[in-house]
Amino acid sequence: MAESFGPVAESLGTGGFGADQDHAAGKHWIQGRHEFRGLRTVEHYFTVPLVHQDAIPGETITIFAREYSSTVHSQEDTAKLPWLLYLQGGPGGRGNRVTSLSGWMKAAAQDFRILMLDQRGTGLSTPVERQSLELRGDAQAQADYLTHFRADSIVADAEYIRDILGSDPWTVLGQSFGGFCALTYLSFAPQGLREVLVTGGLAPLHGPADRVYQATFRRVAARNAEYFSWYPEDRQRVTRIARHLDEHPEFLASGERLTPERFQMVGSFLGGNARVDALHYLLEDAFIDTPAGERLSESFLEQVRALVSRAANPLYAVMHESIYGQGEASNWAAWRVLQDYPEFKPGADAPLLTGEMVYPWYFEQDPALIPMREVAEQLAARKDWKPLYDPEQLATNTVPVAAAVYEDDIYVDHDLSMETAAAVRGLQTWVTSDFHHDGIGEDGAAIFTRLLGMVRGRL
Repeated sequence: MAESFGPVAESLGTGGFGADQDHAAGKHWIQGRHEFRGLRTVEHYFTVPLVHQDAIPGETITIFAREYSSTVHSQEDTAKLPWLLYLQGGPGGRGNRVTSLSGWMKAAAQDFRILMLDQRGTGLSTPVERQSLELRGDAQAQADYLTHFRADSIVADAEYIRDILGSDPWTVLGQSFGGFCALTYLSFAPQGLREVLVTGGLAPLHGPADRVYQATFRRVAARNAEYFSWYPEDRQRVTRIARHLDEHPEFLASGERLTPERFQMVGSFLGGNARVDALHYLLEDAFIDTPAGERLSESFLEQVRALVSRAANPLYAVMHESIYGQGEASNWAAWRVLQDYPEFKPGADAPLLTGEMVYPWYFEQDPALIPMREVAEQLAARKDWKPLYDPEQLATNTVPVAAAVYEDDIYVDHDLSMETAAAVRGLQTWVTSDFHHDGIGEDGAAIFTRLLGMVRGRL
């Protein structure tokens, strides 16, 4: 680690996640402060336990968080502002890196200093990648280690950090998987929360992962139909590309063959209003004439590579189905449910583009994931997942909560979200068809302002 400088805070006293804890290991250091374009940043590092519930202190990891604030406030006044913790989507997504305040962050920075967490295993926090996992030992040891990288551990980190910072109960904004984490926070550490805002992230509180994929496959199919109604020429292009990949080897710059099923992953564009039309621009770049006949262009292949590789966020694939795991094995739920939706199979007459589902063949075709194949199999078969939510606590919740629920969200199903909303006492919903899953990126300021107004009784 780099040598720390600037003020160093160490936790005194007890508190945090679950039972009172000794925070003797809770070191905190600041490695940099910067100001640019009306934005002030402070780079925080924290040493936290790998396993928060251990009675005897054991292994520790590092958690990085970047503080963002507006230079409209003096440094002295900024220090008096309350904290807003942002929990990123994922799993496996690091905190946003921004170079100016805009959208929801600009709105929030009027009244808060924002703590942008690199959730454990991501960004500048102790990383989880294929190279670092090899340090843990065999596949079983690696899988055991990764059980400590779910929402319960992320929330425990947040409470540990809040205590180190000496913060009062803080405001939490959770986007997508970050909303799942917020529900875990409400379940097990509500004392740390002033208010909670959720955007596209009300997780199902019970049941197998299958019910999630039964719902989302239907929504992805409907979104395909909607997209092809806007761009009917792209219906033929998608089929043509899939057939071409069946018959002609095409290779990404990283060396692996692009298969039809991997090409279908470009359906990630369908998850938002802000970028869905960019799918059309991608597909129109597909073919080029060459001396060997018609082939896929290098421009197209490079754009696809960036969409289908998990090299930048391997945790997303490895941990994806575990975010639904509560006492049962996922056993590759999305892959099993896919069998009920043959229109998504690459050999279909007119194959559909897929959403964010993760399949076992990811770990056979993506070079970044191939070394993690056995670990992924171990996690898919794991049955002893701890509960991520406490329905009794949520039923008696007293923390103000407001959630934006998107009617046509292909990643977090509307109907399952409303089921969860009804199970959390006092949770207010704003149901809208104006946005998709990326609503916070499309009009974040308006969404943030509305949700904050709801929890504070102004709407």
